[in-house]
Amino acid sequence: MAASWALNDTATDVLKHVQTRMDDVFDRPTRFAKNAFMVRGARPTRLEASVEERPSVGKRHFLKVQERGGPRGNTGLESLLQSRLAYDGHITAVTPAGGAKLDAFGNWSRGERNQALSAVQSQRDATSNTSPASRKRNRKRAGFFVPRASSKLSPGIWKRDADGSISKVLNFTAAVPVYEKRLGFFDGAVDVHAARLPGHMRRTLAKMLAKRSGA
Repeated sequence: MAASWALNDTATDVLKHVQTRMDDVFDRPTRFAKNAFMVRGARPTRLEASVEERPSVGKRHFLKVQERGGPRGNTGLESLLQSRLAYDGHITAVTPAGGAKLDAFGNWSRGERNQALSAVQSQRDATSNTSPASRKRNRKRAGFFVPRASSKLSPGIWKRDADGSISKVLNFTAAVPVYEKRLGFFDGAVDVHAARLPGHMRRTLAKMLAKRSGA
């Protein structure tokens, strides 16, 4: 029993270490990122505790490439634009541009993203795309467009305000994003395990002995 307690406490320390590492290496990590791992606890009949990916984490979760480094796969937005956008250029990856509205985590805001996708006819649900009639009714609202590949404007989604000024909200690139190894999960896990397990074992053994002696 004492050993299973110690293993579970050590695994919890490892999980906290991983979440702290995310704060150090990422800019404002989301709850989705920080909750990607969970503790699978030990039992007296199975003296093994581990920090594992949650079952809901997909095979292409971005933390995987952050751990090992290398090229990342397409995001959902990239796949959507590749399949839906009528564009005569090549889209491999996209990133928010200087004119984009960002949320608290530094990502493109959901509201502006949906407006832009509707305007360029790239929503997953075609009924959510902007129609000519709705565009005519809302002339005073900002519009979004994708310049032709031959345009002097750089590839991406641009926003045109009611006063005629334009700004870029999304960059298109043909280059595959390649990440350096950043998270260091496995190395950190080994270090925390080695540092914390002996102390947890001493504490839980003392607790067990105290219970048995009635102290």
